Amino acid sequence: MIKRRLLSYDIPQLTKVFKKDFPQLVTMAEESESAALFKEALRSFVFSRIDKTVGGSNMGNAVAKRILLLIEHDGMMVFELSTGEEMPVRTITCLWQFLAGKLEEDVSPDFFIDLYRQFELLEKPEEIVPDRSLVKRQMNRWPTGLDEEVMAIRHSNKERIIAGLIRKIERRHAPTSRFQFTEGMSYTEKYVKVQEWWNTGRFHLAMAFKSPTELNYFLGGSLSAGTMDLLARARKKGMPFFVTPYYLSLLNTNTSGYDDAAIRSYILYSEELVDTYGRIKAWEKEDIVVAGQPNAAGWLLPEGHNIHRRYPEVAILIPDSMGRACGGLCASCQRMYDFQSERLNFDFESLKPKETWDKKLRRLMRYFEEDAQLRDILITGGDALMSQNATLRNILDAVYKMAVRKRKANESRPEGEKFAELQRVRLGSRLLAYLPLRITDELVGILRSFKDKASRVGVTQFIIQTHFQSPLEVTPEAKKAIEAILSAGWIITNQLVYTVAASRRGHTAKLRQTLNAMGVVCYYTFSVKGFHENYAVFAPNSRSLQEQQEEKVFGLIPKEKQKELYRLIRYERPLGKKLSGFLKENRLLFAATDRSVLNLPAIGKSMTFQMVGLTTEGKRILKFDHDTGRRHSPIIDRMGEVYIVENKSVAAYLRQLQDMGEDVREYISIWNYSEGRTEPRFSIYEYPDYPFDVTEKMTNLEL
Repeated sequence: MIKRRLLSYDIPQLTKVFKKDFPQLVTMAEESESAALFKEALRSFVFSRIDKTVGGSNMGNAVAKRILLLIEHDGMMVFELSTGEEMPVRTITCLWQFLAGKLEEDVSPDFFIDLYRQFELLEKPEEIVPDRSLVKRQMNRWPTGLDEEVMAIRHSNKERIIAGLIRKIERRHAPTSRFQFTEGMSYTEKYVKVQEWWNTGRFHLAMAFKSPTELNYFLGGSLSAGTMDLLARARKKGMPFFVTPYYLSLLNTNTSGYDDAAIRSYILYSEELVDTYGRIKAWEKEDIVVAGQPNAAGWLLPEGHNIHRRYPEVAILIPDSMGRACGGLCASCQRMYDFQSERLNFDFESLKPKETWDKKLRRLMRYFEEDAQLRDILITGGDALMSQNATLRNILDAVYKMAVRKRKANESRPEGEKFAELQRVRLGSRLLAYLPLRITDELVGILRSFKDKASRVGVTQFIIQTHFQSPLEVTPEAKKAIEAILSAGWIITNQLVYTVAASRRGHTAKLRQTLNAMGVVCYYTFSVKGFHENYAVFAPNSRSLQEQQEEKVFGLIPKEKQKELYRLIRYERPLGKKLSGFLKENRLLFAATDRSVLNLPAIGKSMTFQMVGLTTEGKRILKFDHDTGRRHSPIIDRMGEVYIVENKSVAAYLRQLQDMGEDVREYISIWNYSEGRTEPRFSIYEYPDYPFDVTEKMTNLEL
């Protein structure tokens, strides 16, 4: 059994461990005059471990095949998709050099720790048996924003922040601001006024904290000197800061109480992010738009940066409005590249729609209207709900009119040549977590009105696609906002980014359970993407698979119950209560309707991969295949095999968990997970069938 202390071993210590535990491997390497001869000997050795008997060890055979893949790919040059560079795979060659005492290059101990674990599993396969009781105990570690202890700490935070806001408003020179004190107001009157303003979303946006000094002041001076130095460097580099008083009140500044790492890591920048800012590269290559040229997925797009597209059926619309801002800047955001270029920013005045926006919006709607396959529009940003109500109403009205025209145009098209009509409208917003006070009666009325009329022209799916990262974000305010949106007939789905803090045992399971109780349906659990800037928050895909197989398994919907759950989500209310009843009746801890995936550049979401090597840093090299369960751009057929290098070694990840106070023995089975399969989509996320045959033709495509 690999011991916890092995995670900190250096090369000499690992040499001793290999000699002690795998003398046959060492002898094999010493007797092989070259890496090629060692590979042949190793191949024979591994083949001898495959149990060919009926009912033989499936786990042992899986490990053997895993090592054979490493042998097969050794010596290959592969194209790493995210960087666009060729790279050598030298896993077994480096192992031979290490075991034979001929190591020629600088190789991290993490490289050999991973290989040690693979050979240990080859000798002593471990069958994994998920434990429901254990998962429940792990889930119970994590409080929610509805727990009394958490609400008490938040109340104390709010009082401290309000006192600071009173001083801030007293010193502000903003004569046009609606948030001012009248002359002669007493402190008590000011306190009452700020308490009143606290319940409005605009107040929090106006009072957002935009500097490290202000952030620390409103956190009660609790940030360390090292953190303040880092944030000062970030500000000097031009990194934006934007944290609302509401969201800051969720953080725990006490030395006791709840663990807020999952949300704290979202607003405090890491060393790697600060160092890389200004040089961040676009992970999603299809987001790079050049006028007149197809994007990385082959789609021709209107000029500018308003439409992003990867798949045939759906395109993203980013309005020229306050929707290009957010209710806060997430440290691991995929849009950090756009904040770096200032296409997205927090200058609300400059982001307000210009006179030309209406004309541009009509042109953008023509793109959807005249495309043969588009049936799904995702309005995002930034954040779709950051747009003012009048702007959002205008955008939705334009979408409705586009849907009407597209449907009308189909009347003259023959069967088999008809275009896809609009079926799904989504608004991407994190404000339900960041600033639920934005969800007003007027906004809910806009959503309800749009659903009523769009339902009459073929749109059947109305979705708020939100992003709760932690059960702590599910507060009384968030609960009220969720209930209001559900009352308008929209469905709320959640996308989680699987950061290190969120990947701790039981955390994601507890989030699913908490959201389900509110009536929110989970959609995706995303592996962190990006490059070195996201090193601190990246959790390896093996951990995502481990969570899928050992924790999420207790929320899998039986096939015979899936139609019932589909009907419940679509039609029954109050959804939270109905969903909780369904889960209890079927002995499920939560509804595992989300898929664990990585967003691959230009290709899309997938978790179908095999580990084929290790870099000298010990990072796993994964060979991906696209998700065969959905349609892609035909460019997929022209792409070769897709290789991605993970951002962090498994050993480095485990050390990080250890530093956070986790018992890494609870994660020991992570070494078993080196091959993934993309989960099927739950039916609520499928497009409904048309009563006619849609053309096979793809427009706006250039390969």
